[in-house]
Amino acid sequence: MKKKSQRIEEYFDRLWPIPRSITGPGYRESLDILDEIMPTTRNNFFTGEDVFDWKIPKEWIPTEAFFIDPEGNKHAIFTKNNLHLLNYSIPFQGVMSLEELKKHIYTLVDQPDAIPYLTSYYEDRWGFCISDNELRKLPQGEYKVYIDTKLIDGSVEIGEAILSGSTDEEILFSSYLCHPSLANNELSGPLVLVFLYEMISLIPNRKYTYRFVIVPETIGSLCFLKLRGKDLKEKLIAGYQITCIGDSGKFTYKKSRREDSLPDRVAKTVLDTIGEYNVRDFNPAIGSDERQYCSPGFDLPVGSLMRSMYTEYDEYHTSLDNKSFISFEAMSESVNVYCDMVKLIESNIIYKNTVMFGEPQLGRRGFFRTLGSQINSPEADTAMWWILNLTDGENDLISISNRSGIDWKLIVQVSDKLVEGGLLKAL
Repeated sequence: MKKKSQRIEEYFDRLWPIPRSITGPGYRESLDILDEIMPTTRNNFFTGEDVFDWKIPKEWIPTEAFFIDPEGNKHAIFTKNNLHLLNYSIPFQGVMSLEELKKHIYTLVDQPDAIPYLTSYYEDRWGFCISDNELRKLPQGEYKVYIDTKLIDGSVEIGEAILSGSTDEEILFSSYLCHPSLANNELSGPLVLVFLYEMISLIPNRKYTYRFVIVPETIGSLCFLKLRGKDLKEKLIAGYQITCIGDSGKFTYKKSRREDSLPDRVAKTVLDTIGEYNVRDFNPAIGSDERQYCSPGFDLPVGSLMRSMYTEYDEYHTSLDNKSFISFEAMSESVNVYCDMVKLIESNIIYKNTVMFGEPQLGRRGFFRTLGSQINSPEADTAMWWILNLTDGENDLISISNRSGIDWKLIVQVSDKLVEGGLLKAL
């Protein structure tokens, strides 16, 4: 059987060259590929439809784009690198001077070898993105410009998948699929999401219902909220926006708007066990779709676990965010960390001690390590005393792990033994 990292890489290679945007055939083709792992139900929102304060734009279909210099050389060839075309460029053909063409060329002066990624979803314009070094080499003279795109009435499409549990309380995982040929931001997010779906599907006797959604960023999450927002406000107990999760950097957790919600507490508890990590407070001025989920009308408990956070690495939104920047082993680890967070949510119970007045008599129950205990380490003994003292009907296992500083997995294991011994009961 292939390693998970190998399978992720295979899907990455298939998805990488596809030209994607917030609408169009490239987005649908990519979603179809991911459906092989996580079959989705599709919902469409059509051009001109109002979605809260937004309106669904026309669908964009790019075919070809380039410009030709006076010497007959082609530049910014869309079919060689789809970052070359300003995303959502209107169609255009014409002849112009270099100075006129430069008004439609975008580069990164501080990163002269990189091609920027830029979009113009809601304003009609056309343009090319090239490296600054290439721009500096362009000769004077007349240039032929060719951009073959279509803007037609179409739709924004979102994909959903559900893994049911014994309750209708929900956990949400969301990612976006609209960025073209960018590895960490954003093929890592949807790839981690679908492989997480695969792992969660194998967990027996799930308590919670898990909802997975793949959307185009911003407009797609707004569509999703229009469709499911009312239900989510009633049922959602935790959610995560999965983005920028494929490089080898330290994990970074961005808190939800509530900043002490269940997803925040879960992320901290799991990350505490795996080494150094970064924490970012909620910030509505910068972010991904958690801004929509955490908008005041919804205020859903949604945070975001990343590695190198968007805007904080040099490769962000450039052609340098490519396959060489990411690690498929790191991406596989990211799936595992998210899965641990799910396991903690599933295990997080509020217990009440059945012996509330004084310490329970443990010897006759076989819980002393020196007398053939069911729990056979000093660490487990320490965990036992913390659990017995803090299970007052108010503290959940996350709280006990955080206060005691003991690994959550050991807290869960010892709690299970104490339940078997009749010393704890779930509320």
